[in-house]
Amino acid sequence: MTQTRTANADQSAKWNDQAGRSWAELSDMLDRLLEPFVPLVLDEVGPVAGLRILDVGCGAGALTLAAAERGASALGVDISGPLIEAARARAARLGLAEAEFAEADAQEHRFEGPGFDALVSRFGVMFFADPVAAFRNLRSAARPGGKLACLAWRAAGENEFMTAAERSAADLLPELPERIEGEPGQFGFAESGLVRSILAESGWQEVAIDAVDVECRMTEDELRLYGRRMGPVAALLPGLDAHRRAEVERRIDAGFLPWVENGEARFTAACWMVTARA
Repeated sequence: MTQTRTANADQSAKWNDQAGRSWAELSDMLDRLLEPFVPLVLDEVGPVAGLRILDVGCGAGALTLAAAERGASALGVDISGPLIEAARARAARLGLAEAEFAEADAQEHRFEGPGFDALVSRFGVMFFADPVAAFRNLRSAARPGGKLACLAWRAAGENEFMTAAERSAADLLPELPERIEGEPGQFGFAESGLVRSILAESGWQEVAIDAVDVECRMTEDELRLYGRRMGPVAALLPGLDAHRRAEVERRIDAGFLPWVENGEARFTAACWMVTARA
């Protein structure tokens, strides 16, 4: 099922273009990188066998599929057509009929009644143009007492790995868009007080926001690909002339060096675990 997207037009344009295609093409690598977060989210819900679960901003479906493998009936929704296609292909390969996927904007999609026992997300809830409206809509999809468990990034200053490419190449890229914490995007939920107010205003109860630090790793070869395909700097690379592109890529590699040792990159991801009840 596909929904006409209006509320989050900027995010729809982004995630149905280069960003979405890159995530879909690199989904196996990215899911290896982010694999430690999957059990963190599902364990917050508790035993999921027999539950109806909604995965918000599901991407290529790793969390949705993991919930289905644990015995849940899971629906993953994402605004990105390329990522939903990748998720459906994965489910088919794994033979997981309990995992379904819909291309939809969770801010305004009309879910079928308050039927979900739990709503989960792995870094998929920071992109709404109107987060209060989005979480109010999501609450309407949860049964009374249903659990919300989602991960979001803390501040950019606590996640220097995530912005290393931008910092290292900023003087070469005056057109690089500025990241503004609190606005829709990767660090949209950086401020815990803002997150708490969003959930309270949208009607969620028993809100808890806890700091979580997780060690992540990838090979040095994967890191080179990550730096050239992911993030705002990577989005600009195709439009650069050969000389400037080569210099930017050199800067990207140099910027990530503090995290590389013996052919492997390691960094600590600083996140919030956000939980609440409908």
